[in-house]
This record gives sequence, C-alpha cells and structure tokens, in this order.
Amino acid sequence: MSYSTSTYAAAQAAMEARRKKAESEQEARRERAYDAIPSLRTIQAEIARCGTQVVQAFAQGGNAEAFVKELAEKSLAAQQRRRDLLTENGFAPDYLEAHYVCEKCKDTGVTEEGICPCFRQLLIETAKKKIEAAAPLNESRFDNFSLAYYPDAADAAGVSPKKRMGEILNFCRSYADDFDVSSPSLFLHGATGLGKTHLALAMAGKAIERGHGVVYASAPNLFTALERERFGKGAVAGLSSDEIEEAELLIIDDLGAEFATQFTVSCTYNLINTRMLAGRPTIITTNLTMPEFEAKYTQRITSRITGSYVSLLFLGHDIRQLKRYGG
Repeated sequence: MSYSTSTYAAAQAAMEARRKKAESEQEARRERAYDAIPSLRTIQAEIARCGTQVVQAFAQGGNAEAFVKELAEKSLAAQQRRRDLLTENGFAPDYLEAHYVCEKCKDTGVTEEGICPCFRQLLIETAKKKIEAAAPLNESRFDNFSLAYYPDAADAAGVSPKKRMGEILNFCRSYADDFDVSSPSLFLHGATGLGKTHLALAMAGKAIERGHGVVYASAPNLFTALERERFGKGAVAGLSSDEIEEAELLIIDDLGAEFATQFTVSCTYNLINTRMLAGRPTIITTNLTMPEFEAKYTQRITSRITGSYVSLLFLGHDIRQLKRYGG
C-alpha cells in the first residue's frame, strides 16, 4: 500500500482516537460499576495482582509451572466472581472491558500478522475523504455513469457519441481494474459536461481501493497550492510538490480553467515531464480543443501529451444541461 505520508498520518491519528475513546469509555463504565458495586474494586485488584505475579514468576526462572497454574486458577475464579456480580446488579458481563471498534487489533492497527485489515480499510476511507473534500468522489462511479444521455445518431464525423462513450467507459473501467504504477497516462478531452471528471474520479476511487496513492486536484487549486508553496505562503495539505510529483496516480482536473501565467505554464511542463520521466501515470481532463490547448501551453507540452498519453475524446451534448432541462 503506497498512500501518501499525510494519509498515513491522518489514518493513524483516527486509529489512535478510536483507541482512546474506547479506553476513556471503559474507564467511565468502570467508575460507574465501582460506585454501584464497591467490592468490584477488590476483585479487580486481585486479578491485576495475579497477572503481575505470573510475570514475576517467569522472570525469576526455575520451575514456575505449578505456581503459574495456581495463579491462573485464582485469576479465573476472580473473573467469574466479577461476571456474577455484574450480572446480579444489572450490568453486562463484559461491562468493564474496553469495547474497541476492532477487537482483533484492539484499535492499534497492528496484529501479530502485520497491518490489521481494519487499518487498511481506514487508509482507504481516509484517502477517499481527502478527495471527497474537493470533488464528488463517492457519487462518481462506473455503475452510475449513464450512456442514456449520449445520442445514438452519428455526428458530422460519422461517429455515434453513445458508441464512442461506451468504448471509453469500458476502457476506463478496465484501466481502473488493472491499474498499477506502470499504467499509461490518460488525456481526457472534449466539450464541457461530457463526464470527464466523473470517469476520472471513478478511476481514482478504484485505484485507492487497490492500495494506490492518488492525488486529485482541479487545475486552479493545484497551481494555487504550488504557488503558495513556491513563494513561502504555506503548503496546502495533501497538495505539496512532493506528494504531487510522487503520487502513484495524479489527476489534474479541468486543465485550462486556471488563470494562465508563466508560472502555471512552467509548472504544467515540469509536472508532466517529471512524472513522465519517473514513469508515474497522470490523468488530465480538459475542455480545451487541441488547438486551444497548444496555444495555451505551447507545442513543447502538447507534444509530450500527444506522444505519451492515451487520448480519449469525449463526444455528445452537455449532460448537466440535459439533466437540468430534462433533455
């Protein structure tokens, strides 16, 4: 699993918060039970004392088997008295235990076998939450990408938008299912409202679920973050230059929507070139036509995209408008 450092840190903080919450609630329940059943304190102290004596017996060496067995029996008897007292007074038998979200790792994220599955799931949820804060990741899935809004009839070039978009949908689904760090970069282009962001996010979601680190940003937000970092105005969480360059998958959404400056054009070239040389895949979406793209970003950038990215031209009518007006 290759999530970013910030994703790991956020997941670890969430895991620690889970554990502290469970232990804090355990302590509060313990005090309530002790107030209701004062003799529980004595029994609890007896159980703890047996545990300490077992450790000391092993530390002293020699033949401690019989003594340890005796202590174990005493501890089990005390635990049974504790359960009986709890149930007799209307409490659950495990009322004094910590109720962790994951009993397997006790909310530590680690088991004897290694990273607990619950921590892996927390990493996925944390990585998705970071993108969800900026884009509708949870709503952008392959299973809700509808071809019904694309016309069957061929366009002026003799191509059916529905047929072309069905092919693009299948390609993107296969790309996501097979994604790894050697996957090609993608250039999703076409008019506004044709589903480019939807499919880019659908691929991001699947890549995250497969354990890959994904950085997503709209072009305006991406360049704002890089500019702030470059000129010492403070880094934007999750969008540092290191995370952007080293992400296993970088998604730059709506390239061309940012205000064009010498800085943004230079950043665009550096990002594309650096990731291309490192063999790290990038997905770019844009509403610009190829002539518009070259005019804005120069032939040097365009040639790298046309030469090394898989080009996916989206066809059809603005889906957002069709949905709004019932088309």
